[in-house]
Amino acid sequence: MQILIQPDELAARLADTLAGNAVDADSEPGGRTVVLDVRWSLQQPDGRPAYRSGHVPGAVYVDLESELSDHDREGEGRHPLPTEERFTAAMRRWGLRDGDLAVVMDDLGGQSAARAWWLLRHARFDVRLLDGGLSGWVAAGHPLERGDVVPEPGEATARFGGMPVLDIDDAAALAAGGVLLDARAAERYRGEVEPVDPVAGHIPGARSAPSAGNLDADGRFLPVEALAERFAALGATPGAPVAAYCGSGVTAAHAVAALAIAGVDAALFPGSWSQWSGEGRPVATGDAPAGS
Repeated sequence: MQILIQPDELAARLADTLAGNAVDADSEPGGRTVVLDVRWSLQQPDGRPAYRSGHVPGAVYVDLESELSDHDREGEGRHPLPTEERFTAAMRRWGLRDGDLAVVMDDLGGQSAARAWWLLRHARFDVRLLDGGLSGWVAAGHPLERGDVVPEPGEATARFGGMPVLDIDDAAALAAGGVLLDARAAERYRGEVEPVDPVAGHIPGARSAPSAGNLDADGRFLPVEALAERFAALGATPGAPVAAYCGSGVTAAHAVAALAIAGVDAALFPGSWSQWSGEGRPVATGDAPAGS
């Protein structure tokens, strides 16, 4: 299962798409390549200004708040998953057609784009994460484009079920008997700070695995062996019951992607800490999984 695409490979695919040529038979898949720009952060949730100032040529902006979340679904955390119907509408706005390859990217080492990667995988659509994101693209010598890209509507359809999902009770059970990884920064896991949610701390039994630790200094994913070693030290090995959560199910998708690179299948708890703390569930603090 290929998770990543490198900047030079993406540039070659975009050139083939622009020329209307078929992609080399040794490269899968062989259809068009559509780039989706998912710039978002807690500090700057609207990534449009940054997108308009410079993006991969042809990239379509994706709004994480309105297209990768459904805020009409109450009680499911700060970024509830969109319904299949709503995600289908988003995919079509992005111009996706059956047989395309979607490439998702951001300027955070994939930590926001992974939400789109996960949802597209869940929708059974072929997708890759651009390794290194925007900085990797620029460092490889490829150009940027300014302004908005408005594609012709596509006809792709989301068919959810491609990725495992946990609800809040499933997450509690896994924390007690499996490996539940917390992808937030270590200080949030320990309960020292909580900038967004009503309570600080972590799910009892969860283990700290900040998503930033999946990346090297250039914002690229660590090599397979390094990721496998990192996760094995936390008990996350192939065949083990593993899942990830974060604040609201965004960077947890980055953990799921990194685990997949390492050969570990993992579920996502999309409600994450925002749902857990909002429901008044038990809270642990400190470095240890059981808290103090």
